[in-house]
Amino acid sequence: MTATPRQVWALRSVLVAAVALAVLATCSPQPGTLERVLGNGVLRVATTNSPTTCYDGPAGPTGYECDLLRGFAEQLGVKLELVYLANSAQVLDHVAGGRVDIGAAGINVTATRSEQVRFTKPVQMVRQQLVYRSDQKKPRDPGDLDGKLAVPQGSSMAERLLQLRGSRYPTLQWLEVPDAGGNDLLARVADGELTYTIANSDLVALNRRHAPKLKVAFDLSGNEDIAWALPSARDTSLYDRVQNYLTTLPDAELASLRDRHFGVVESDEYLGVVRFVTDVKQLLPKYQRHFEDAAERYGLDWRTLAAVGYQESKWNPDAVSFTGVRGIMMLTLDTAAHLKVKDREDPAQSIEGGARYLQQLLRQLPASIAEPDRTWMALAAYNQGLGHLHDARKLAQKVGKNPNRWEDVLEGMRRLSQEQWYSQTKHGYARGGEAVRFVTNVRSYYDVLLWMTGGAAIAPSTEAQAAAIKSAAESPADP
Repeated sequence: MTATPRQVWALRSVLVAAVALAVLATCSPQPGTLERVLGNGVLRVATTNSPTTCYDGPAGPTGYECDLLRGFAEQLGVKLELVYLANSAQVLDHVAGGRVDIGAAGINVTATRSEQVRFTKPVQMVRQQLVYRSDQKKPRDPGDLDGKLAVPQGSSMAERLLQLRGSRYPTLQWLEVPDAGGNDLLARVADGELTYTIANSDLVALNRRHAPKLKVAFDLSGNEDIAWALPSARDTSLYDRVQNYLTTLPDAELASLRDRHFGVVESDEYLGVVRFVTDVKQLLPKYQRHFEDAAERYGLDWRTLAAVGYQESKWNPDAVSFTGVRGIMMLTLDTAAHLKVKDREDPAQSIEGGARYLQQLLRQLPASIAEPDRTWMALAAYNQGLGHLHDARKLAQKVGKNPNRWEDVLEGMRRLSQEQWYSQTKHGYARGGEAVRFVTNVRSYYDVLLWMTGGAAIAPSTEAQAAAIKSAAESPADP
């Protein structure tokens, strides 16, 4: 049957309309990455389980990069969804494949990786370090290695080794482990399963706090940037927003965040770590229930109390100082009477009294002091008294520092032993440097306990917190 001209024309019209619709469909604007994230209400981020990136703390996921990410998600008004992977190479694969919005996993920026993903401005700076055990011979350079060296597969460490083998060390050998991260390999070196590994300096320093046998032989690189990775797509809406967030983040806020996660890493108080790890296993079980009960009653983290107790007495209920303070929490006679502690050498009474006193100090601090600085300052007051802490805050304010940040106030604490400064204060001289060391050590012990006890935290209920505040209010702290 032959089609009439009218039928041919009608068919052409239908075909043209169909083609036009198809073109319109393919050319219609697709939502940008930022628009999609805002529309879904979720920011999906690939990361690793590591103290420098993200890990579970008493109040949920935390870590340097994790806290930065949470701030960005809050700025966007979306939920942060974390995807945990074994190492940064796997994170980069997820980013390049478009399976996540951002990769944040202690990722070293390299030229090769920059061809695969788009990096943000740096969030941290590190060096690659070769690590060995203290009971092994210290290698002098990569050509001196005489044992098993392992690094994460596809890592920047593997890239660096390839460069070294191609330039100066042609016989250099190593093993690339596919499903392991730097944290895991450092643990294997500490346990003697491996002879060497290479890791970023911040991760090495954090691991040495609970594995003091780890030693740094030498650096394999100069300073390298750590940055977040985003897909290399035409649409840069999310990337631009991340860059703006990182660029406009207040310096004080970033410094506080770094101090929170890395501040005690710079301390040289490592001499007692070996003994502390041993005492956690042998002594802590005798008193842990007391720390947990007191923490629950006064709305505290039991590991903070345990860290204070260890700093004060090494968990020795019979400890006595030359000034006459006694017991696990080293209470003075006056403080014990004030807290109604009848026997300072009774572990349960001493720990309960120390917990009550710390809660009272926390309650008396100004509301403008936020956590974690609030806890650091309460600990300084526990050591030197609330009056001296107030003096230190005023000294910090005099020189243009923030009296609500421990990082600024600690310098004021140190100055309380210098006449030119303490002569300006209400309460006069104090061993301020001792308070700074006290807080630094307690933070170190707390972090080791957090690492070793993991999910064993006992989070006080809302009712317990309210009861703790009421109980503390009934009896004000010592002036």
